[in-house]
Amino acid sequence: MLENDNTIEVIGARVHNLKNIDISIPREKLVVITGLSGSGKSSLAFDTIYAEGQRRYIETFSAYARQFLGGLERPDVDKIDGLSPVIAIEQKTTSKSPRSTVGTITEIYDFLRLLFARASDAYSYNTGEKMVSYSDEQIKDLIIKDFSGKKINILAPIIRARKGHYAELFQQIAKQGFLKVRINGDVKDITAGMKLDRYKTHDIETVIDRIVVDTTDEVQKRISESINTAMHYGENVLMVLDQDSNEARFFSRNLMCPTTGISYQNPEPNLFSFNSPKGACPNCNGLGTINEINIKKIIPNPKLSIKAGGFEPLGEYKTTWIFKQLEIIGEKFGFKMTDAIETISEEAMEMILNGGKEKFSVTSKTAGVTKEYKIEFEGISHFIKSQHDDSGSSTLKRWAKEFMDEVDCPVCEGSRLKKESLYFKINEQNIADLSNLDISDLTAWFHDLENHLSDKQKRIATEVIKEIKDRLNFLMNVGLEYLAISRSSKSLSGGEAQRIRLATQIGSQLVGVLYILDEPSIGLHQRDNEKLIHSLEQLRDIGNSIIVVEHDKDMIERADYIIDIGPKAGKYGGEIISKGTPEEILKSNTITAKYLNGEMKIEVPKSRRKGNGKFLKLTGATGNNLKNVSIELPLGQLICVTGVSGSGKSTLINETLYPILNAFYFNGVKKPKPYKKIEGLEHIDKVIDIDQSPIGRTPRSNPATYTEVFTEIRNLFTMTSESMIRGYKAGRFSFNVKGGRCETCEGSGVRTIEMSFLPDVYVECETCQGKRFNRETLEIRFKGKSISDILNMTIDEAVPFFELIPKIYRKVKTLQDVGLGYIALGQQSTTLSGGEAQRIKLAGELAKKDTGNTFYILDEPTTGLHFEDIRVLMDVINKLVDKGNSILIIEHNMDVIKLADYIIDIGPEGGKGGGNLVAKGTPEEVAKNKKSYTAQFLKNELV
Repeated sequence: MLENDNTIEVIGARVHNLKNIDISIPREKLVVITGLSGSGKSSLAFDTIYAEGQRRYIETFSAYARQFLGGLERPDVDKIDGLSPVIAIEQKTTSKSPRSTVGTITEIYDFLRLLFARASDAYSYNTGEKMVSYSDEQIKDLIIKDFSGKKINILAPIIRARKGHYAELFQQIAKQGFLKVRINGDVKDITAGMKLDRYKTHDIETVIDRIVVDTTDEVQKRISESINTAMHYGENVLMVLDQDSNEARFFSRNLMCPTTGISYQNPEPNLFSFNSPKGACPNCNGLGTINEINIKKIIPNPKLSIKAGGFEPLGEYKTTWIFKQLEIIGEKFGFKMTDAIETISEEAMEMILNGGKEKFSVTSKTAGVTKEYKIEFEGISHFIKSQHDDSGSSTLKRWAKEFMDEVDCPVCEGSRLKKESLYFKINEQNIADLSNLDISDLTAWFHDLENHLSDKQKRIATEVIKEIKDRLNFLMNVGLEYLAISRSSKSLSGGEAQRIRLATQIGSQLVGVLYILDEPSIGLHQRDNEKLIHSLEQLRDIGNSIIVVEHDKDMIERADYIIDIGPKAGKYGGEIISKGTPEEILKSNTITAKYLNGEMKIEVPKSRRKGNGKFLKLTGATGNNLKNVSIELPLGQLICVTGVSGSGKSTLINETLYPILNAFYFNGVKKPKPYKKIEGLEHIDKVIDIDQSPIGRTPRSNPATYTEVFTEIRNLFTMTSESMIRGYKAGRFSFNVKGGRCETCEGSGVRTIEMSFLPDVYVECETCQGKRFNRETLEIRFKGKSISDILNMTIDEAVPFFELIPKIYRKVKTLQDVGLGYIALGQQSTTLSGGEAQRIKLAGELAKKDTGNTFYILDEPTTGLHFEDIRVLMDVINKLVDKGNSILIIEHNMDVIKLADYIIDIGPEGGKGGGNLVAKGTPEEVAKNKKSYTAQFLKNELV
């Protein structure tokens, strides 16, 4: 029994492809699960151990709470003993909400808000002076001291710099018993029917009292009462007017500008929250960006006429009300529907885009008859804007968004907060300034802060500052010092999001928890790997168990215990082929062991390709942290862009180069980051970006539909003799249209059960048992297999099966070539990992007839890949380059970098310390560079 206390016992695990495995996992150790992609690592870690932990947690809820959560399925495992509470840190779990930022996820922003609410100084947005606030007693003492012996008026400010005639207001003031008001600096008696010029701006104060100041008790009492009354009517602000000099002074219980009298509410944490109406900028509602109509998207080609579809939202001419209105506008401004849009006058375009109401008459020259016309046109731009802002339909909103650009809010300039919130400062910085600093700079600012605080501020802020510093240090320790806490969480890569969650967990200092992580080293440069491993060891040392699904060599070598799952992927995997300490694993005869001990390795090529002598030149890129970077990309080569995390690789390639190329070849609308010029576009004929986004978001999409091989398979089924007799067409074999599919699950094979506030749960359809089609469709066979059997085939089974049908064979063969032989043709795309989705896209491109002149961009294609999978992938990529194509890969993996023909290294650091071109050239040339971090690790690989 004692042994069991220190292990997690998994007995008889059969989830997905696991072959009834038994395993003891040591507790309070750093355990790495490794093996080929698709061998069953995630099935063991997430779908068995984590799923069982979740299920047991939900079992502890009351029956009432469980009815809302629905029953979680038991994973297919005989039993699991020794399970602690489980926390999974996956890559997919970050919020896609535009309101979620690095600061809100890590709670740093919450502590910052508290710090600013309690320890900041307020400044006037009119004069920049420090704001003051007084108690009633202090105001009385100041009046007696500063105005002793003088005649003063005590006034309550009612209206400030606003237009209106204010007749009702004067009546109301008179009813309250006051006789005089001060209007725009002049004191006047209130008279019946008194009103002002409604189109001018006015300042109005009520005269509460007129008094000669001295120190007698009677006067002091009267001043106190007047202060109270003035505060009541002036909403905590009063004004004292010296009758002789006509000088005014403001006093307030709230924070107030001593010169202009504007006052702020006393600060609370929600005044600094962009998710609260009290703090959010009213123009963009705290999002920092607004959507603006882009005329170029409405009129992509001004040479076209209205009739030919020159206005993109309207399309080609139809006999609808809108086109009738445009014809009437044409009558007024003298253009025809067949005229090119660029020839239409500015006045007419103003009405077409922004609308107008008008009546006019036109006299026909031939018949001499006058016709009356009436225009009531909303305007195309106005219509799109109103659909985007007010429509309840998400489809219409999406349609409207196609004609808009997201731009920084002009009011808050992207800071998300209202004006007052930005004038509370600590050490001359407001909360938005601090949010935009890199975490490394923010940490330095906080270390220096105590020297700039008053004793009172120190007493208030000590605890809060300690919490903030701790959290910043955790982020520094996982290699994220280049991020700013204002960075939107939807723009983070999978690895970054995971490391932020890891930092948050280290901060929570829980003990006795089982953490399961999915490849936390993604997107991390070798230099920062050490920091990450150290963070995980820290978590282990305070008494937690850690299971990491990982392929990184450093991580595997530093583990306390390794579990290697294999021997191959898919149905050929799911067994434990070796387990033990790193030393024990090295002695085993597995693929992983051979790569670790150097028996197998990805060979450095004997010579580098010279390319075709042509170049693509990008000059003067300055987006985000790039410092005027200019690069030359040699075409016909394998190019690698490297550099530490946050150095500017993605900004340079994904946000500058790709949008430029996409706009040039395919009229893409994404705006590139700023650059000076690009040359050499004529040397390539198309650009293809293969990223890791899912190939589909529903269970309906799968590798067969994505690569379009399913279309060919359906056509093949229609040609069988039985199909021809029954008159079945290709649609009969589609699970997306009525006819041949099972109507209970509408062809998805699963039924979706909606869980109100949890992710949807999918259960197998009871009518077709997950086969997707009805009985009649399944009766049609090709070589003894029904359409459902073919969707359940793995790619490896499909290759020999379709050998004699070239159209299908070519597509399934490329899927096999990129190392995806283990996945099923009909596997739901929602179950594919990011690396698998990327390789399916790559296979889809490979299967097309290429021109030998294509520019491919891949962002970290090695994510989720074992050493052996990387070798297979690089063979495919090299074949593409050998045909004359150019491939650019953003990568941290040394096995890929050493195979490149040309390297561009950006850095040297992340964030502000990056954004420079550090090194370029062949791997051998780059390895000699003294400034490059990549070079230090590359040297060892080239030996």
